[in-house]
Amino acid sequence: MTSDIRPLVAGNWKMNGTRSSLDQIRAIAHGVSGPLSRKLDALICPPATLLYVATTLTVDTRLMIGAQDCHQKARTGAHTGDISAEMIRDCFATHVIVGHSERRQEYGESNHRVLLKARAAYDQGLTAIICIGETREERAEGRTMEVLHRQLRGSLPDDATAANTIIAYEPVWAIGTGQTPRADEVAKVHARIRADLVARFGEGGETIRLLYGGSVNPGNAKELLGIPHVNGALIGGASLKAADFLSIYHAYEDILSSVEA
Repeated sequence: MTSDIRPLVAGNWKMNGTRSSLDQIRAIAHGVSGPLSRKLDALICPPATLLYVATTLTVDTRLMIGAQDCHQKARTGAHTGDISAEMIRDCFATHVIVGHSERRQEYGESNHRVLLKARAAYDQGLTAIICIGETREERAEGRTMEVLHRQLRGSLPDDATAANTIIAYEPVWAIGTGQTPRADEVAKVHARIRADLVARFGEGGETIRLLYGGSVNPGNAKELLGIPHVNGALIGGASLKAADFLSIYHAYEDILSSVEA
């Protein structure tokens, strides 16, 4: 991890969660509101059906609530089934995920569309979590760095800053598979992403948070979160249960203690 960047542990619930799941959000909110919250941020992105209720449950806690996607038009319009960044802000959420590989693959979202969605988020004062990642085939062909460079170049607006943007590196082949890259592979990729951000944004690129995602779980969290230039995690299935999410969150107790020592 990078010691001068405040880490973030974020959960993406994807198409999971009903009203019966709200107890998990309550438990997570309680669990991330202790002393560690002075050094670390926490975020849950539930389905849109739970967005407003989740924000009401987390008032006066340290848990932030975000959305999983937004339309590229920031406000209202004739886009049946879509959710605008304005609607997300109206639910008191603070973040929105854009460009997740499942959106890129299932809905054919291009880098340019992801860029427009990020701009829509900025327009409404939301922080955009912009996802990038290579497929298994691209990795096998040795094209990981090329793919990530292209996605970064095409998906990030020119006015991206540490205040409005978070980058999540999620190797597509690792999402939901239980497989993860080796620690040295993650370190190499995150260092390259950081270098690309600095090359484009100068000193501002030094402070944009870089999350790792892709089968993060309580068993591998400490190793992954301790890697240089890994400033937190974007967690999928392990964020659905408060006990698992909080186990990953509390992995930072030892990591941050060792940094401060």
